[in-house]
Amino acid sequence: MQRQFLIPIAALLAAATATTIVAATPRDAAEVSTGFVADVLCSQTFVSNLDPDRVFAETSEAMPGVGLISWAIGVEVDRARREVRTSLLGTGRSRAVYREGLGCTLDHDDATIDTELPPAAAMPPSALPDIAGPQIVAPADPALARAIERVFAEPDRPPLRHTRAVVIVKDGRVIAERYAPGVGVETQLLGYSATKSVVSALIGVLVRQGKLALGQPAPVASWQDPNDPRHAITVDHLLRHTAGLDVGSSLFATLGSAFDKVNRMKFIERDQAGFAEAASLEATPGRVWNYNDANYLVLSRLIRDAAGGHAADVLRFARQELFAPLGMRHVTLQFDATGTPEGASEMLATARDWARFGMLYLDDGIVGGKRILPEGWARYSATPTPGAWVGYGAGWWTNLGDSYGANKRIGCGMPRDAIHARGQFGQYVIVVPSERLVVARFGVTGGDNDIEGVSRLVADVIAATKARASARSTPPLAN
Repeated sequence: MQRQFLIPIAALLAAATATTIVAATPRDAAEVSTGFVADVLCSQTFVSNLDPDRVFAETSEAMPGVGLISWAIGVEVDRARREVRTSLLGTGRSRAVYREGLGCTLDHDDATIDTELPPAAAMPPSALPDIAGPQIVAPADPALARAIERVFAEPDRPPLRHTRAVVIVKDGRVIAERYAPGVGVETQLLGYSATKSVVSALIGVLVRQGKLALGQPAPVASWQDPNDPRHAITVDHLLRHTAGLDVGSSLFATLGSAFDKVNRMKFIERDQAGFAEAASLEATPGRVWNYNDANYLVLSRLIRDAAGGHAADVLRFARQELFAPLGMRHVTLQFDATGTPEGASEMLATARDWARFGMLYLDDGIVGGKRILPEGWARYSATPTPGAWVGYGAGWWTNLGDSYGANKRIGCGMPRDAIHARGQFGQYVIVVPSERLVVARFGVTGGDNDIEGVSRLVADVIAATKARASARSTPPLAN
């Protein structure tokens, strides 16, 4: 299948001629753009089984700058070869290839892509009881149904929500869920930066096993010289985005950010973690908060090395230590060409499995009596990072503290003790320990990713479940 798409590359020409320092040439920016399109279309076509036209339209609509400048991007989705090829007026060409069990990888014309898979083996039994049967769980409570309806309803004007899935788990059971057309119980949904929270959990497993220490220098080979200022970077700095690496920011997805070094790293470099590790410092480690994907690609390399050095080792480790105990059976981790998981943004899982992941944080990393995370890890993850104005802990967004982001979410109805994994286009896994509640909401939403609507959803769910519980506990009036 071949089509010609018009993709708006907002501010691309302006960025190329700006007087501020840029990190890439216009040719690089073109390849970043085509790499992003190829990567997103490949994973959501061949892993999620979604319509690529729909994926492209919704994703481009969610990115700021639509309508300013349009450049022709050619896209070919080859279902026979299971690959996506893209080009931008001949100045940037990218190719993403799907491999069974590994998802999609950007191919840099290198025959040494790590494609080894672990031997096929039955998933061990889950320590977490089943949270739902095979059928979609419709809300039994009218108030709950109305709450979900609101988060699927589209506003009168953009940004549209494009909600794809909502799953609500209360006291260990799915009490309501809904999916957009073309999406279902077994559809694996791309988490974007919600993947960072999974990487944080895998780092927690390694800390529990004594293979990593939060406050010690990160075991990166090129940082081991005590005279290298990067030697001071700890695992905690990487988890909290305070390492100080000079790669730009990943906090906002704009098409003008095609010039940022962090996106060159993700969509041009075959060794993403190697690029991150080679970066110089822009700030003393621990001093400045700067949300960027480089931190989590370095952490992903640490996971790969601790697990055995290959993609197959990472999959074996993640399944044994995290996915299997939680009963997460429909998960795809995607890798760069070196076999390092792209742990900043590229895990796909069903909405139910994303919700199962959130349940790990209801009881401080214990499921079914089995400790997965170190004692106190959930509290550590929720502890605010100084300077993180959005309200960010260690791999999780947090409502603790007095940040602008936390106060905004609380003002919209989200509880103080809530933490959440969050993806760039409105992917949320919200955990409220005080309510024994997990809400997974996945969409492709621009603007502020409908944080007000999502916060209201959580508040409405809490109100509905409390009202139902109160009604059940109130004895009938005597005649």
